[in-house]
This record gives sequence, structure tokens and C-alpha cells, in this order.
Amino acid sequence: MKFLIRNVILPLCLWLFSVNTALAFTFKIATLSPDGSYWMQQLRAGGDEISRKTERRVRFKFYPGGVMGDDVSVMRKMRLHQLHGAAVTNAVLSNIYPDIQLYNLMLKFRNLKEVDYVRHKMDAELMEGLEQQGIVPLGFAEVGMAYVMSTVPVRTLDDMRNNKVWVPDDNHVVLEAMKAFSISPIPLPLRDVLMGLQTGMIDIVAGSPVGALALQWHTKVKYVSDIPLLYAFGVLILDKQAFDRISPADQQIVRDVMARVIGEIDQRSREDNLQAVEVLKKQGIQFLQPTEQAADELRRTIVSANRRIEQDGNMSAAKVQELNDYLAEFRRQQP
Repeated sequence: MKFLIRNVILPLCLWLFSVNTALAFTFKIATLSPDGSYWMQQLRAGGDEISRKTERRVRFKFYPGGVMGDDVSVMRKMRLHQLHGAAVTNAVLSNIYPDIQLYNLMLKFRNLKEVDYVRHKMDAELMEGLEQQGIVPLGFAEVGMAYVMSTVPVRTLDDMRNNKVWVPDDNHVVLEAMKAFSISPIPLPLRDVLMGLQTGMIDIVAGSPVGALALQWHTKVKYVSDIPLLYAFGVLILDKQAFDRISPADQQIVRDVMARVIGEIDQRSREDNLQAVEVLKKQGIQFLQPTEQAADELRRTIVSANRRIEQDGNMSAAKVQELNDYLAEFRRQQP
């Protein structure tokens, strides 16, 4: 009996333990979302559900609040395999897959109904494009429409040209648009924007209503130009090399659970932005309506700006045309 335990049963148990250990994998995921935020609550819940459904073969460890750096730093750490994934804004992925900027083209969408129609048609295509570049997207979550917010009234392009305009240092689309407007922007990482507003380094920023509240911009800006410039979204991504280390069955569990989680975050973000507009108004921030003349000037300038962005950003002409066709199709259906 001792021989059997020592020479058969014990080695078999050790082998089984080693197999189970080899199959287990923990994804290290970074995000700028603060700990305790709705984003983080949902992501952690999703990670726990995946751990249960895979019998702990797949686990998630989250690094919230920007502790791993901004989106650019996080992408660099993913390339070095120090991280296995992240929740990032779509703009930071443009060097990997330029067409991920399609929804960021300026003044493409007149309202959120148009956004919903186009996303229903094109989200899957864009996610497939990312996956072909070695990035596994688990879902897109709305950040919202970006508006011009400022410490001084901004009603025209000349008002923007005469003030100090911030652009994200990782957003090629916005940077090229500012150049097309003959504006010399001030690129800064997101973490430095509030300080820039406080010190007068910048006068004008662009962001979603909920973002302005979360980042405390509402304590410094006094005006919002009430015309949506572009649509922004976040993406939960995994490195494909890391993803391929888990079994196909576990991969499907991760995709299914996180797709549902990101869908819930996507819907909540829409609701939060609508509520944030009312909060900004109650804070005394004025929403300025541009004159028809100023709006026309902006639209004319945007047309040439978008062409330049499409070319310089290496976007697929076919994908841009597809986006335009869906918008035209939707608009024809409207009364």
C-alpha cells in the first residue's frame, strides 16, 4: 500500500496539480477609471463571474485610477507584456488600427440616434479589425459626445483661434482638426488638464459632460458651446498572445461575460451624460448656442478637416464611405 501511495497515487496527484496550475491564468488589466466608479464595479463583477465559470482557471487583476500611467503608458506596458489588457479610449489605438478613429471624425453625427444606427452596423467590423492587429476587443463603451468647454465665451472659430486650446496628446484626429482650423493647440496628457485650466495654460477643452464632472473641469470652465464636435468611446482590450494562453472554451466565457458587462457600462454612460448636462447647468455653466453663420463656417471648415484627417490618419477610404452611406441611409428614413 505504501508503495502504491508513494509511487503511483502521489505522483499522479502532483501531475494533476501541475496541469491545473499551468492552465490557470490571471489577466492584469489597467484603467484610468477610479476605484469605486461604476466602470470598476462592473469590471470587477465581470472578473469574479469569469473566475467562477472557469473554476478559477481565468482571473482578472485590475489596476484602477491610472496607477499604471495614462493610456499611452499602458499600451507600452502591454507591448512589453507587463500588462495583459486595459480599458482605454479608442484614440490611443489609432497607431495599431487607424479605422478605430472613424467615429471620431468631426461633426459626423448630428445626434445620438445616428450614433446608435451606425454603431449597430459597424461596431463588429471595427472589433474584427482590431483583432486582426493582435488586440482582442471585448466591447465598446460610450464616453459620449465631446463639446467645447471654456473659461471664456466661445461662439465662433475666431474665438477659438484667439485662445489657448487643449488637445489630448494621443488623439491624432483632434490634433489634425485644430491644424485645419488654423489653431495652434496645446497638447497635454489628460491628467494635466485641470492644472492647465487652473494656471491659465489653457482656456478651452473638449470633453463629454460626465467627463467634465469626473475630472473636475466643471470647477474651472464657465461655458459650453452647445454643438457636439465628435463622438468618443472606450474599449476594453486584451493582448491576443495572452488571450491565446487560455482554452477556447474559457475564451468564449470571457467574451460573453465581458461583452455583457461592457454593454451595461455603455448604456449607463448614456444615462450619466444626460444627467451630467443638467448638473452642469445647475452649477451655473452657460450653454452657448452658436449663430447660424458661425455653425455654417464650422461645418465648411470641418469638411476639409475631415478629408485631411482621413488621409493623414491612414483611414480606409472604403470604411469612411461605408460610414457616410449608413448616415445617409438613416437620414433618408427620418421624417
